[in-house]
Formats: sequence, C-alpha cells, structure tokens
Amino acid sequence: MGEINTPRSEQEAIAALDAKELYRLVERSKQIGHATELRQYLWNCGPYILQNLHAFERALDRDRQAKSGRKREETQYDLYRAASDVTYAVDAMKRRIEEELRDRELFTIDDLIWSPLRLSQTLSVRVSYSWRSTIDDQWKHGSITFTHEVDLRPGYSSPAPKRKPTKAQQDRELQTHLRHTWEHLKSGALYAVREFFKDGRSGADIPKTFTARTDTYSRGLNNHSTKFW
Repeated sequence: MGEINTPRSEQEAIAALDAKELYRLVERSKQIGHATELRQYLWNCGPYILQNLHAFERALDRDRQAKSGRKREETQYDLYRAASDVTYAVDAMKRRIEEELRDRELFTIDDLIWSPLRLSQTLSVRVSYSWRSTIDDQWKHGSITFTHEVDLRPGYSSPAPKRKPTKAQQDRELQTHLRHTWEHLKSGALYAVREFFKDGRSGADIPKTFTARTDTYSRGLNNHSTKFW
C-alpha cells in the first residue's frame, strides 16, 4: 500500500458512500447494539475509516454491557463521540480524495517504494514523479534520490546493556534500527516532494540527489531533514 496516494479501490468505495445512508446505518447501529450492517457498508474504505469504525464497535460493546445508570451515561457519551468520529473520518477521506484528484491533474508521485531486504549504514530512497504546468501540457518525468548516513554512535542517554548481546542479536537490533530509519527517510522524502509540488513549484527545479539534513541534537532525522529547497 502506498503512503501518500489513496488506492483506487478505496477511492471508488469512499466516493460511492452516501451521507444519508451512512447516518442511517450509524443510528441503526446505536439502536440495535452492533454495527454489522455499517461494517459491510464501509468494509473496503481503507484503514483510517475502519480504525474509527472499530472504535465505534468497542463503544457499542461497552454501552451494551453497562448496568448502572451512571455507567450508562458515560458509555452513551463515548458512543456519541465514537459515532461522530466515524462520520468525520468519512468526510475527511472524501475531502482528501478530492484534493488528490485535483493534484493529479498537475503532478503525480510514485509512493510504492519497496524496502531493501538488507540495509547498510548508508540509506537511500528514490522518489519518481511526473508533472506539467497546465493540464494541456505534456507530462514530464523525473526522480530524486535522498541519502542518509546513519550515525551509529551510542546516544548519551542510552543505558549500557546489562549483558553483552550476541553477534546475532546485535545484527538484528541494527537491522531493526536501520529499517525504522529507512521508513522515516522514505516518508519524509515522499511528503517533501508532495509539498514541493503543492506549493506550485516546477519539477525542473528538483535536484537529482539530496543528502538529508540530520538533527543537531538527536543526530537522526526530523520533519525538516528532507526539505530540499
């Protein structure tokens, strides 16, 4: 699954949702104490909506199990909030998809970037993109490679291990650390390129390579590390 682009199947499922039908199913779920029909209605709408649906289902369970009047007051309030979160999530995703479709008239970014099987201290992420100045222009294509040299020196606040880990353990821990850092680099790279285009800039001004800037305190990546302009 991509990071910044909503998959086509989710786009179609969310676009097909009707606000009145969604409201009806949410209210019916509160009346009957479960959200089976609502889940069937939203099943292909992506993790963000389903995450809020799951929270709504948990609130339904707590409300159904409440015994005392005071407890029921608490669960009813939580249920109201959880129901609102479901409808808000649907509205938010509809707005996001509309924005993505507008953006894609002038630029596209390939966010399906596969992680290497094994990582080294020197990390890199290549982001490919296409852009045009107006919808009547021909598409142009390019890419930028972000690099980052991971600082493997122990941090000042890192506690010393009580027992020296084996070589295999050290290798697993290193790969875990490198993979988390690579994921951070990938996310930052994708969002940086998207922000660049959303500001109305031209892909012709994107450099071929960029070395991520490290945080002076943590010696790692932060939210500004991949801003290349």
